[in-house]
Amino acid sequence: QVQLVESGGGVVQAGGSLRLICAASGFTFSTYAMGWFRQAPGKEREFAAGISWKGGRTDYADSVKGRFTISRDNVKKTVYLQMNNLRPDDAAVYYCAADRSVGPPVRYDVDYEYWGQGTQVTVSS
Repeated sequence: QVQLVESGGGVVQAGGSLRLICAASGFTFSTYAMGWFRQAPGKEREFAAGISWKGGRTDYADSVKGRFTISRDNVKKTVYLQMNNLRPDDAAVYYCAADRSVGPPVRYDVDYEYWGQGTQVTVSS
């Protein structure tokens, strides 16, 4: 059974940091690119960050570049999203997703095969 379980969300003040964790099971994690997406109330889901299957390539939305860092541990089957200098407009439900691709990470959610249930991030001003 495929599972992606996110954790690490919470409430933080603007300028603070959070580290999201996504634990994977039920599929060959090391052969999948991974992505973090987010969805704020009333808005469409959007790409935040992605990492290739071996971790050698990363991609970030312009809105998070320089503040967020995605990484992965293929032994632990885990992907991380370190979020620094959080802003109120970063508040959203954050989802991790898996894409069966050997290329660079992609930004289109339709390309991702597996999804987690999401973790809430709230940023107070």
